[in-house]
Amino acid sequence: MAEFQWSEWLPYIFAALMGIAILVYVILDGFDLGIGILSPLADDTQKDRMVSAIGPFWDANETWLVLAVGLLLVAFPVAHGVILTTLYFPVAVLLIGLILRGVAFEFRAKVSLDAKPSWNRMFFIGSLMSALAQGYMLGLYVLGLDTSWPAVGFAALVAVCLAAAYAAIGAAWLIHKTEGTLQVRAVKWLRASLGLVALGMAAISLATPLASTRIWDRWLGFPESLILAPLPILTVALFVWLWRLSGRMPLEGDRLNLAPFAALAGIFALGFAGLAWSFYPYVVPGQITIAEAASATESLAIILVGTLFVLPVITGYSIWAYRIFGGKAVDLRYD
Repeated sequence: MAEFQWSEWLPYIFAALMGIAILVYVILDGFDLGIGILSPLADDTQKDRMVSAIGPFWDANETWLVLAVGLLLVAFPVAHGVILTTLYFPVAVLLIGLILRGVAFEFRAKVSLDAKPSWNRMFFIGSLMSALAQGYMLGLYVLGLDTSWPAVGFAALVAVCLAAAYAAIGAAWLIHKTEGTLQVRAVKWLRASLGLVALGMAAISLATPLASTRIWDRWLGFPESLILAPLPILTVALFVWLWRLSGRMPLEGDRLNLAPFAALAGIFALGFAGLAWSFYPYVVPGQITIAEAASATESLAIILVGTLFVLPVITGYSIWAYRIFGGKAVDLRYD
């Protein structure tokens, strides 16, 4: 039996931690970005309730993005340089969007009533900018950071579909956190956005194998295609189940109000698992492997000690916040 070697496993441990941080961020910050994208469709009273539904959580949600980028920087500095150099512009757009929505989130409740609509628009614009920038980066990453015009067109399609996916999971969160007219409208928003979510996942699923013969073989060879079949089958099953369930919602007694959010989180996780399988062992698709991009073993060992302290704190704080502020959203107050 081969002896366990820390030096060989440390890079893959950090790749797994970074992957978990990205997935948790996409699910958690995805729903509060989605609520910002949906906000222009609501009246002023409903906007306040929508912001109240994410108020206690959005700060904690974004810490997962900080953790993921931090791990990329310190554990895989070579990949960090290549990825962020290529994606410099969308990263800048993402940061501007996150700052804009954060400022608008606070200011919209403090300014005069005449200025409030302007900050509501800033909240929407910042949320949409952040979602589109993330989708654009995902599209370019899937194609190996190709920046040709066809790749840019594909990335633009993925950007629109990811914004729709965030709108869908934002609507699903509203179904859980609200009631009455706003909950009924959230069900309609969810069903309206599901088509684009399915289109985005189908586009990425088709483009990824075509971008690389290695990925093509990993998905369509035998017995790999048989082993991986549960991923697309479960994804389609969740889509169908969600579509049928949302057609009957809201249910009597508000039953299953969290089910649409759980279903979309499952769809996101399945899609992420598919991407991870496609690109392993590369951290920059087709260019740099996880082992090649990793920092020195001594550095990774020190970083791991810090990560094992920070990760439980972030996880514990997030769980605590969601438990304390569980139940339906109430009136928004800043005093």
